[in-house]
Amino acid sequence: MKFGPVALETAEGGIVAHTIRRDGIVLKKGELVRAADIATLKAAGVERVVVAQLEPGDIGEDEAARRVAEAVAGDYVRVETPFTGRSNLYSECAGVLLVDADAVDRINEIDERVTFATLPPFRTVVEGEMIGTVKIIPFALPVSIVDTAAMSAHAAPITVRPFMPLRIGVISTLLPGLKPVTLAKTLRVLQEERLAPARAHLVNDIRVPHETGPLTQAILDAQEACDILVIFGASAITDRRDVIPAALEAAGGTIEHFGMPVDPGNLLLFGTLGKTRVLGAPGCARSPKENGFDWVLHRLLAGIRVTSRDIRRMGAGGLLMEIVSRGQPRSGEPPASDE
Repeated sequence: MKFGPVALETAEGGIVAHTIRRDGIVLKKGELVRAADIATLKAAGVERVVVAQLEPGDIGEDEAARRVAEAVAGDYVRVETPFTGRSNLYSECAGVLLVDADAVDRINEIDERVTFATLPPFRTVVEGEMIGTVKIIPFALPVSIVDTAAMSAHAAPITVRPFMPLRIGVISTLLPGLKPVTLAKTLRVLQEERLAPARAHLVNDIRVPHETGPLTQAILDAQEACDILVIFGASAITDRRDVIPAALEAAGGTIEHFGMPVDPGNLLLFGTLGKTRVLGAPGCARSPKENGFDWVLHRLLAGIRVTSRDIRRMGAGGLLMEIVSRGQPRSGEPPASDE
């Protein structure tokens, strides 16, 4: 592609690089210079214009953006018609966005004139939400560059994993001083803020004393009826030998991971019992504010496998609350939202 100022007489067919305004005449950036425009500009005293002129082997910015965007769009991703060298990508359903960050980097490393940006990996998205954008910087590119970018994009598309209508069981443990209104709010937040948007539904609400024996039996009673079992403890889990993990193991379950590098959300327990996924919720899960519990729950609600390694790798970006001054957790009874 040629770019730069040219004599007005040779500008026909060129792409206007910068909007031209002269004596009531307006030629906008990106428009093609026509023969009639040349005559009008000449009458207004314009002698040279800055244009982009395509050469053999070049394709325009919109076509280039379309090719790359369509190549990178995977399942449940819609590509918008390109405009001014940009083609946006939108989610076709509610779910979790899957992005290979290394693949995005590889596309952007091909040529500085091809850019691709997405929302963060594993972000929860809704239907119609913009999740990515391809922007071609100049007015045209060599087709070889576009083909290379499209090939790289096709090898690792971004996708949306739809939420599934899973069955969710809830067990709440009780201690003196735990108010019924707290339990009611916890259940409402879980159901309305977290499950309803994901098409999941509650199948039971069990309440037992905060003791290993009763909780073990409650886990066994609830297991068959649910895909995911969430346990809200009256007291935070502080050790793998505490009440909730001990009850899970007594029921025949496995602790996959305890703790997570996400704050708030550090004291999350993740385990399994047969095909049922078990979450020992941190205290912050009683709040509707985003926390580490959401990061694991949303993946499970979308049918995404979660491992101990996955949780360990959540630290980068895992500081979710911006707090200027924060009390020491051991200095007194910590608020539920801190864990």
